[in-house]
Amino acid sequence: MVVSTLTTTTFSSCFPFPKCIPAHLKSSGGHPRTLCCSSGDEDLNGLINVSSMSESERRGGAQMVKSSDGELPAKNSEIWQLFKEARQNILYLDKQRALAIEELNKAISEKNSLLEKIEELELEKQAMDRKDQASICWQLLLRIDSMVLTGMINSEEVSKMRRLVMDHKVSIVDAFTDILQKKDAEVLAELRQFSYRSKKNGFHIVHICTEMAPIASFGAVASFVTGLSQALQRKGHLVEVILPKWIAKFKFNMLLSRYGSMNLNEVQGLREIEVEYYSYFNGQLHGNKIWTGVVRGIGVTFIQPLYYSSFFNREKAHGYSDDFERFMYFSRASLDYIVKSGKKPDVLHIHNWQTALIGPLFWDIFVQQGLEGSRILFSCHDIHAQSLVQPEKLALCGLDPARLHRPDRLQDSSNTHLANPMKGGIVYSNKVVIMSSTHSKGRIIHSSSHGLETTLNMHKEKLLVAPCGFDSSAWDPEKDKILPENYSADDMKGKAVCKIALQKKMGLAENSSFITVGCFLSDLSDLSDVDTENLRAIVQNATKMGVQFIFMMTGEVTSRHKGLESLQVKIEDANVRFINRHDETLSHLIFGGSDIILCHSLHDPILQVPLKALRYGSAPIAITTNNDNGFRHFPDHDNETTKLAMFINSTFGYLSFRQALDEINNNPSEWNHKVFDAMTKDFSWDAECCDIHISAYTAIKSL
Repeated sequence: MVVSTLTTTTFSSCFPFPKCIPAHLKSSGGHPRTLCCSSGDEDLNGLINVSSMSESERRGGAQMVKSSDGELPAKNSEIWQLFKEARQNILYLDKQRALAIEELNKAISEKNSLLEKIEELELEKQAMDRKDQASICWQLLLRIDSMVLTGMINSEEVSKMRRLVMDHKVSIVDAFTDILQKKDAEVLAELRQFSYRSKKNGFHIVHICTEMAPIASFGAVASFVTGLSQALQRKGHLVEVILPKWIAKFKFNMLLSRYGSMNLNEVQGLREIEVEYYSYFNGQLHGNKIWTGVVRGIGVTFIQPLYYSSFFNREKAHGYSDDFERFMYFSRASLDYIVKSGKKPDVLHIHNWQTALIGPLFWDIFVQQGLEGSRILFSCHDIHAQSLVQPEKLALCGLDPARLHRPDRLQDSSNTHLANPMKGGIVYSNKVVIMSSTHSKGRIIHSSSHGLETTLNMHKEKLLVAPCGFDSSAWDPEKDKILPENYSADDMKGKAVCKIALQKKMGLAENSSFITVGCFLSDLSDLSDVDTENLRAIVQNATKMGVQFIFMMTGEVTSRHKGLESLQVKIEDANVRFINRHDETLSHLIFGGSDIILCHSLHDPILQVPLKALRYGSAPIAITTNNDNGFRHFPDHDNETTKLAMFINSTFGYLSFRQALDEINNNPSEWNHKVFDAMTKDFSWDAECCDIHISAYTAIKSL
């Protein structure tokens, strides 16, 4: 057997043994013995005294030298056994150390997840607390209304009671958490125990309108009323809404205009006030039922006619020959209710032609009935929709046709034999707000007035323009739980993940470098045959360059939009997908995963598609009607324009679809800068839209 020698130093460097040599391993001469081991076996075969070997034995190394000590082999075996055990212990400890590190990392991860969950639950709790606070305050205010109608308190005291609730929200909530279980007399007794503070905080605004999301959504007014009201209340103002009580379960269309549903499941604390009140119509007083409730933290009053019960029991919200009579009845009944309930709001906020006659009704009849401190703000969401009527019909609600049918009042400029309620709303309001996301005040007056140019120009000093908003709490890529990965303007990596997820979901080629385009089509898009054909050409030309398209229908394809059905037939391409229904979850993913969102118009007050696209870093590009060769929008240099209009018109509004593709491919740095800029701006209801309305309320209260 060949024996190789290991010095003590070498042995120590390989194994973690102490360098000192035990006494029983030392030679009689006091010198440590050199240890040898067989190179052909992992086991230690024995210890030998190298110094006692002859020169020939050391050179040959062919024979094993026997120890003179008979106990040495046993001791060697014992040492080797200790060594093996030590090595096993070391390996075991290393393994345990690795497991401990793994467990520690797992515990840290679980701790971080738990902290995130706690933070999320805390935010949800805070949101719920705010919602509960608003709901309790409004339940109390609506109970006060019922006390007035039943004669428990007079109109003078009710005004103080309402101000008391407004000024002491926190303490009121603590005292009235069980308000639904208390009787009116108990509630009144507790209210009278609170001291009244005369300092006024915020405005009291009453919206009088025919729709409100999500309980009755028929058009642009619905989302506006809810979104603006919530934003105003977050800034300390008290906002309530008066609506007709729609009886019929309309043909349900969740997002769109003409059809809707009175979704009472969204109303908290819905209750009927056990008293009838009367309103004037067609020479007589007619009874109405009053219902109250809270919707999204906003107090709502529903008026239900008794004699004219069919007025709001139809298959559709609009589109009948007696629409004028129906909404005139509601307008007059709303003012009669406000007087009867003793409300003294700072602002009566009215909308479109349906409630525009509240303007002349207020100034000709009601201002002297305790509403001397109130003022009128008229919001025009669709200036094109004007209901012209015979002037004698104005007498149905108590107005004087002869006094009002004049060129400077309600007489229509083009059809002089007819009265124009929309014109009346403009003339008789203290401020007028035109809702537009893209046009300036000057362009609206001179190019988009639809026959009201003279009237708008005459009253241009009280005319304001405001953009639409959107619900930023539900549409935010940083917090959107539907997205597979969140992202922000500062960290866009998650958007590429969303694109891959969208491509995978739709069965498209998965590559984050591909340009992906989303498009939402509805029966409100009102695409002409030219628009439909132009859209087909856009898609066919772009798919040749590998651009991917995803179309989602947000409403039914009606008979007037059969062209949209044919669009799917004409476009058969591996890069195009159609979803023939609305899918809320998928719509979030489309915004998150698209580079471009094709829009019929950059002013979209119902779905707010352009605003959501800006927030998600998906550029809104308008579908043009000129074969994609010209500009859809031009920068508007009118000083009286909104920040949103200036931004859109200076970034994406002037681009055709083809120009947008060229910029993405040839000037990516400029494109990315625009996307970043869009994502960092706030175009929600809480921002410019709310600020403009607060400035309008402030201005008219100083008149």
